[in-house]
Amino acid sequence: MFTNLNLTDVQSGYKAFTASTIKSVQIEEDRFGVESELVAKIAKLRGCRIFEVGISYYGRTYEEGKKIAWRDGFRALYAIINYGCQR
Repeated sequence: MFTNLNLTDVQSGYKAFTASTIKSVQIEEDRFGVESELVAKIAKLRGCRIFEVGISYYGRTYEEGKKIAWRDGFRALYAIINYGCQR
């Protein structure tokens, strides 16, 4: 909604950038919000195109070491709104 992109899984953790592109972005978030921050900021750069490529992965359970909690979802939502509305 904020970036005008139609992405299915921003939080997958798989991202690839050219060195010049990622060096031009100042990352402020840590933990789960960084995914949303990166997508929002890269989407606003002139000359950058975002492509989604399908991947497959096996999601871990909490017993297997999954580290996400409900707070991470709120932080991701904050990052989407905060960085999506910035100019």
